[in-house]
Amino acid sequence: MSAPGRDIEDHADCEELVRAFYGRALVDPVIGFLFTDVAHLDLEAHVPRITAFWATILLGEQSYGGGAFAPHARLHARVPLREGHFERWLVLWRTTVDELFAGERAEHAKRHADRVAHAFLGRLQGQAPAIDAARGLPVTLHGPGRSSTS
Repeated sequence: MSAPGRDIEDHADCEELVRAFYGRALVDPVIGFLFTDVAHLDLEAHVPRITAFWATILLGEQSYGGGAFAPHARLHARVPLREGHFERWLVLWRTTVDELFAGERAEHAKRHADRVAHAFLGRLQGQAPAIDAARGLPVTLHGPGRSSTS
């Protein structure tokens, strides 16, 4: 475990940060269900990908293949992601960064998370979720020439 006061220096530090964050997020009473019950997150498959994302952002590794928004859009289609979900994610992320690291890269990790969260929220708010917000029921199209699975 990193000693607080040391900055994020290498890929192993990024993985430590990601694992510590998910250790909190998966059991969080506000957002934990999104990972466990909705996304059914396979942590061991997810950690290398998210570690690569942060190593690319913080260390310039260029190890992340992209496509961070699409999984969030799919999740949003199942359970609408709200501003409070993103705010809680940010609180957990900032807390984890601050407990493990301090320095220029640690600050960049928090700033970048803030930008990503706000950008994703803005994009998701522009998409109509697949539910009727007034009633909370799925909306499907039926009738001649229409399939409920298309």
